[in-house]
Amino acid sequence: MSRPIIGITSELEAARWGDWIREAVVSPVSYTRAVERAGAVPVVLPPVPPGSVRALVTGFGGLVFTGGRDIDPGLYDQERLDDTDPPDYRRDRFELALMRAAIEAGLPFLAVGRGLHVLTVARGGTLTQHLPAHRQGRVRYQPHDVRLSRDTLLGGLLGGRVEVPAAHHQAPSRLGEGLTVAGWSPDDEVVEALEVAGHRFGIGVHWHPEEGDDPRLLAALVEAASVPAAAPPTPAPAKAEPPKAGRKATAGSRSR
Repeated sequence: MSRPIIGITSELEAARWGDWIREAVVSPVSYTRAVERAGAVPVVLPPVPPGSVRALVTGFGGLVFTGGRDIDPGLYDQERLDDTDPPDYRRDRFELALMRAAIEAGLPFLAVGRGLHVLTVARGGTLTQHLPAHRQGRVRYQPHDVRLSRDTLLGGLLGGRVEVPAAHHQAPSRLGEGLTVAGWSPDDEVVEALEVAGHRFGIGVHWHPEEGDDPRLLAALVEAASVPAAAPPTPAPAKAEPPKAGRKATAGSRSR
């Protein structure tokens, strides 16, 4: 069986090559390594204009929406708080369009950290902008307990409780359309995981499986991406009606 191609979102940042400083496509290598170890071919996706989204969705077996800075609160009708990152408008615009297209197409995806927030906002939901107790430091991941509903895809994959590496200070507040809570914090019941109802593999989590040693979630994404999407049924050819009495059917004539 051929290895599926998994697209991994990224951002644009200034980077240095010798004496040159240029805008570059930046993505932590832990994502590409984890996807490759899970059995897929990783491809990093820059935040391109939304007009390219449809071609991306049809060209990949699955997607990983990666972590990063906070989404622009204006996208869910809130003012930015002091603790919320300055927005990256290009990345927000691209990833929201990509998420909506992936859901519409039934493309398997895993949304990590910020990706969970992209999923929420793409479906019309809102975020709580600051939860200081859920991020002890900005530059390291902390072990974090999550309870999972066993009635969900995540619960079936990982069981009823997991300890995971996480570092987030925001969370879904009002859920978006068609989203189901799959996991929550046992201490304060903050939403930690969502699933898209009816989607074959549409999962968002606050934690970072690419930074941990549990391969099951990424392996499940790759397995889902290895199965071609079901093609829409081909309509049966219309049956020609017999010619009416008194008319002779000829080649090229059309029944009415």
